[in-house]
Amino acid sequence: MGRHSGVTPPELVALVEGPGALTPGHALELGCGTGTNAVYLARHGWRVTAVDLVDRAVRQAREKADTAGADVTVLCGDATRLDEVGVLGPYDLYFDLSCYCGIPPHRRDAYAAGLTTRAAPGARLLMFGYGPEAFDDPISGVTADELRARFAGWQLADVTPGTNPVPTFWFTLHRTAAAA
Repeated sequence: MGRHSGVTPPELVALVEGPGALTPGHALELGCGTGTNAVYLARHGWRVTAVDLVDRAVRQAREKADTAGADVTVLCGDATRLDEVGVLGPYDLYFDLSCYCGIPPHRRDAYAAGLTTRAAPGARLLMFGYGPEAFDDPISGVTADELRARFAGWQLADVTPGTNPVPTFWFTLHRTAAAA
């Protein structure tokens, strides 16, 4: 199940439609690919901004949103440089399907800071990531300990192993403190 599968992951569906579903607000999808999940969120009442670095994916996401009549703003840019992309916030929900785990470690603090400064009180981050064991290099992947360390003012509320053949995880973080 990749970013371009055309299938919204059940973990996101549970957050949007399940018991204790979040009240729709402003959502930011990081690394939106071709826009499947951004369109899904918009169809369920969310005001959605979606960001991807790949021009072609951004074009496809815009077409998908237009075809669906979904109110999605799709921006081309770097998830670690949200100021440059023009992403304002505040956001109630962040969704990241394997974007963060591919960001070089020296850019990850900028990613965390960008989300933190734009987070509404009580915001959630639902992140899918590959464990470091899934990669041949020493820098890719993500762990719960790393997220606890990098996301100051957030609580790691849940870690659920994914169903992929390599180690993957769904991480849920809650914004707890006001920005310092």
